[in-house]
Order: sequence, then structure tokens, then C-alpha cells
Amino acid sequence: MAAPMLRWGCRGRRWALAWVDGGSCHRRGAPTGSTSNRIRGQSSLAQQPLRTAQKPRKGEHKWAAVVGLEIHAQISSNSKLFSGSQVRFSAPPNSLVSFFDASLPGTLPVLNRRCVEAAVMTGLALNCHINKKSLFDRKHYFYADLPAGYQITQQRLPIAVNGSLTYGISAGKERGQVIPKTVRVKQIQLEQDSGKSLHDDLRSQTLVDLNRAGVGLLEVVLEPDLSCGEEAATAVRELQLILQALGTSQANMADYEIQRQISELENGGEILNETRSFHEKLGCTVSMRDKEAKQDYRFMPEPNLPPLLLYDATSLPTDADPQQVINIDQIREMLPELPSVTRERLVQQYGMLPEHSFTLLNEVGLLEFFQNVIKETRAEPKKVTSWVLNIFLGYLKQENLAVSESPVTPSALAELLDLLDSRTISSSAAKQVFEELWKREGKTPGQIVSEKQLELMQDRGALEQFCYSVMKDHPQVVMDVKKGNPRAINKLIGLVRKATLNRADPAVIKEILEKQLSL
Repeated sequence: MAAPMLRWGCRGRRWALAWVDGGSCHRRGAPTGSTSNRIRGQSSLAQQPLRTAQKPRKGEHKWAAVVGLEIHAQISSNSKLFSGSQVRFSAPPNSLVSFFDASLPGTLPVLNRRCVEAAVMTGLALNCHINKKSLFDRKHYFYADLPAGYQITQQRLPIAVNGSLTYGISAGKERGQVIPKTVRVKQIQLEQDSGKSLHDDLRSQTLVDLNRAGVGLLEVVLEPDLSCGEEAATAVRELQLILQALGTSQANMADYEIQRQISELENGGEILNETRSFHEKLGCTVSMRDKEAKQDYRFMPEPNLPPLLLYDATSLPTDADPQQVINIDQIREMLPELPSVTRERLVQQYGMLPEHSFTLLNEVGLLEFFQNVIKETRAEPKKVTSWVLNIFLGYLKQENLAVSESPVTPSALAELLDLLDSRTISSSAAKQVFEELWKREGKTPGQIVSEKQLELMQDRGALEQFCYSVMKDHPQVVMDVKKGNPRAINKLIGLVRKATLNRADPAVIKEILEKQLSL
């Protein structure tokens, strides 16, 4: 029986679903052609039709994914790739369109230096070989939002090749262990974006906005080294962190598709060759364009752009104008701290576990929050780490909030940890104070402690009296302590804390009890 399989290639994601039987994974055929869409908070998918002798019944087979990614990231630049038009989100339709963007006759492309530097910087961060000579090509296809009828890209000789991206996958019983994995980077290329088609179903018409036409894109092509959606999502997240650290792209991305294809196949459906877009509100992909017909992009060299020449310290001409050339080594020296280095620094500087460093970086804004708390508190870094990752992050996830939406500021948490560190309050009282802070009532930790009388008892004489009364009221527990029962002393401590409304330090209680019992 032929193995039920699927393999699809796309601008945004390349997946292969294969039926796994008896520990072996069967798959056949490579994707032909490609698609033409971008990722900007959405994902684009193109799939090959299913070829199988017998369609599987629901739940009959297990499916394994073989995943490759082609990711388009919009370059953070003030102007477009080949024109001086401004790049700005949510501008009025067709208000940021130059003559070249509209493809008027006689207009010529002028390469944006910032976009080239962003591509070189990204290539270096992904361990790529930077080609000192790269070429531009025309890729022909016909959409209403592509006025020239072609896209300028780098098909033959891209700016960067043969790199690698290392990411970490959570493993272990409690997913507390991080296993490093690597996916190969085939190439990074510069290309221009198309415009945007706005479909008005009510009036049965399509309007075109060319504000996006010509915006610079980085296409990062990863080899199909990934085996599941979790690996794909984690690799994309790592790339996102790198791009954001470099400042080369805002890198707003989303990931979804494997489960939809599995469900479609197991219910007897067929996977079409199409471009799909990720719908953020619906949380799923929706069909955009039919790609069943074979695509002939008729690649040809771009006649209006000469080869892009880059230099390093050894090849840079002595009389070169720094404004007219790009020095690879100079850009290498300007690279900021990358996420992998940041994680290593956090582990070494604060003694945290590697998996904790991953969490701090993966949650948007959490590392900055953590560092601000560290700056303002006297508490040990390990205690800060515990509170930020367990208490603070737990509250955020419970209410589905971003770090920027938190009602608790770094200063407030730092003050709370100082109160805990100075033994002004107990751990349980600190959690109670945090809960009050989360209510957005504008009170400081000190005010909450004072109003609710949560301070630990400082009067040792009064605490000794509480201990004496508890022992007097529970003679059997006292007898168990004297017989060597290790749990009995903890029971006495709990009873004293209850009597003091949890305002007594357990360590001080234990010290007093042991003295009174002459242990």
C-alpha cells in the first residue's frame, strides 16, 4: 500500500506530513514550484496535493511532520528597498507610493543601504557566509497588487548562504530541561514586497493599496531539518529574538497548520496546492490564492541593478568612500549581544538554570522587567528569579496579559522583595501583598502591609508566650517531639503561626521552641 503522505512548499512554511508505521516514516516527492506571499504577523502556506492509493481513516495512522521554513521578515527601515518612499504602518491607502513603486515607465531602482546592512547583519548573526558579490533577479507573476508584473529578488546568488540557527526544545518530565537543536540556514536574500489587495465582499470589488509595494524584505530559507510544530515554532521564536536584538526587523510572526492538515486527511479530505494566510482573530489559516497550476516565474537578471559588491578589511580599497561601500568586518564588530549570549550571561551572572534564561527571553518584555527588579532590590537574584518566573509570570498567564499590561511594576515587586528579604513580612504574607498589588488599587507594598497588619512579630517576649501557650495546650505533640518525631516540631510551628495570624517568622519560632523544649 502506498503510504499516505503530503509535502508542501511555501513562502513562509514548508511542511511534509508522512504516515509513520512500525517506527518508520514514509514520505515521497519534493515540492515543485513555490508561492509568493509574505509573513507579517501572518503565515503563508502552499501545499502539494495528496497522492495515495487509499485514503486513511480517522485515527488509523500516525503522522510525522518534516518541516522547512521560508520566512519573510520586513526590514526595519525608514524607506523602501528601491525607492525613497517612507515606510509607515497604518498610513492612508496609497499615500506612500513613489513613481517607482507604482511602476511608472522610466523609473529606476536605487538600492537602500540600510536594507543591505540589515541583511549582512542578519547573515552574520545566523553564522552565514556573506557573499561579497550578489545578484538581483526579476521574478515574474501577475497580481493586481504587483504593478510591475515582477518582483525584484535574489534567486541566483543571494547575499548570504550556508548558516545555522540553534534553538532549545523543552524536555524532561516537567519540561525543565532544554535540549539544544540546530537547523541549517540555506540562504538569506533581499527582495521587495508587493502591495495589498483589499477585498470588499459587500460591493463585490477589490481595492489595491500600494503603500506596502517595494518595502524591503529579508527572506530567510531554512532547510527541512525540523520534525514537528513545536520545533518549528521554537526555531521561529529564536529567529524572532535574533532579529529583534539586531534591530533588523520587528519580526511579528505567527505559526499554525499541521493539525489542520492532519484533520483534513483523516476525514478523507484532500490537501490543495494553495497560498494560505494566518487569520489572527480566528487563530487559523484561511485560503488566499489557488496554486494548483504550475508556476513559471520566468526568472531573469535584473537589468537595472548592477551586482551588489561588499568588502571586508582585506579587500576594502584604500581610497574607498565609507559612504559608498559596505564593510562586512565593520558590521561584524557592531553586532549586539545575541540571545544565546544573553542566556549564558544570565546563567553565569545570576546562577539561574538554563531553562529559566530561556523563559526570560521568550516572554516579550520579561527580561527587561527582571533586570529592573534586580536593579532596585536587595534580594538575592535567585529569589528574584523565582518570584518573576513563578508568581509574576503565573499571574500574567492566568489572565492572559502581556508583561507591558501588568498592574505590578518592577519597582513595586522590588519593594515587596525588600520587605521579604528584611524579614519584615513572611513568605505567605508577601504572596498576600502581591495579590493586593494585582488589584490595581494604587497602593504600595508598604501601605498594604501596614493596613492589613502583615508585619512579622518583632516582640520576642510576646512570641515566647505564644509558644508556651501552644505547648501547654498540646501536650501530646510536645511528647512526640521529645520522643524524636521529626514531624512533631513542624506541627508545633504551624500551630504557633496560626495563633499569631501568620505574623511570626518560622525560623524564630523553631529557635524558641527548641530552647523551651531544651532540644
